[in-house]
Amino acid sequence: MKTFFKILAIFFSGVFLWAAYVQYNDPDAWLWYVIYGLAALASVLFLLGKLRYWIAASLVVAYLFGAFFIWPENFQGVRIGQGDIVNIERGREALGLLIVSGVMLLYALRIKYAGKLKV
Repeated sequence: MKTFFKILAIFFSGVFLWAAYVQYNDPDAWLWYVIYGLAALASVLFLLGKLRYWIAASLVVAYLFGAFFIWPENFQGVRIGQGDIVNIERGREALGLLIVSGVMLLYALRIKYAGKLKV
C-alpha cells in the first residue's frame, strides 16, 4: 500500500506541474502557477514523508474555499463553444481546485491514519 501512495504522489506531482504549465496564456497565469505549484510541492513533500497533516488539511480547506469562491453562477460545462466563455473558464478553474482539494484530502487522511492501518 505504501508503494501505491508513492506512485500516486509522483503522478500528481507531474499532473500539477503540467496544470501550472498550461496556464501560460491565462491573464492571471501567475496566480495559477502558485496554486498548482503549491499542490505539486505538497505532493513531493508527501512523497518524501515530509508533509504535515495540518498543512495538508489547511490546503484542503483553502482549495475548497477557492472552488466555492470562483464557481460560476450558471455552470455551463467545460467545453468551449457550449456557452459563455467566462462561465466555462470559471467552471474549469473551480473543477481544477476541487480535484486538487480531493488529492490533498487523500494525503491528509493517509498521513493521519498511516500509523493506525494494519495493511
